[in-house]
Amino acid sequence: MSTTLLIALYVACELIANVAANKPVSVFGIVAPGGVFIYALTFTLVDLLNERLGAARARRVVVAAFLANVLFALYAALIVALPAPAYYTGQEAFASVVGATPRIVSASLVAYLVSSMIDVEIFALWKRRIGGRPGIRVIVSNAVSTLVDSALFVLVAFAGILPLLPLILGQYVLKMAVTFVSVPLIHLVHDASSQPDGG
Repeated sequence: MSTTLLIALYVACELIANVAANKPVSVFGIVAPGGVFIYALTFTLVDLLNERLGAARARRVVVAAFLANVLFALYAALIVALPAPAYYTGQEAFASVVGATPRIVSASLVAYLVSSMIDVEIFALWKRRIGGRPGIRVIVSNAVSTLVDSALFVLVAFAGILPLLPLILGQYVLKMAVTFVSVPLIHLVHDASSQPDGG
């Protein structure tokens, strides 16, 4: 898989997660935003980019995805706010899908930027100090960064509104499950990276 494709997939997953997050889902009794599965994959993808490009360039990809999320949020808010023609009957449904409240948007952006930067640093530090196969680095970095992400998002979005600990733990369990499932992908891309990169 080329580096260009990995970057595109990473940014796409970030944007998809923002839309899907507006529907809560219940999995084995755990309630979480619908974007939790594809969002959890972004931590693995940024680790793969870190493996290929190094920490400095991985951080730039994180910032680029952050800016794409900001643009999406601002444009969605603009479209929701603009008046629709009289024949359009989907305003309420459209707003419920893309028009997340400013508090939810802020929580998502803050949690994403902080946790992704932490993920990049832990992955790079583990690689420099310990080395070994990338699967372990991904699990370790994701174990920390997804906990930070879950805690920050829930605290900023729902403090004073909903019980916090069950939401944090539920999201964390689901995100780490995705991490463990994605380990074969990590080794596949790592092994392929020894070949010439088409991107």
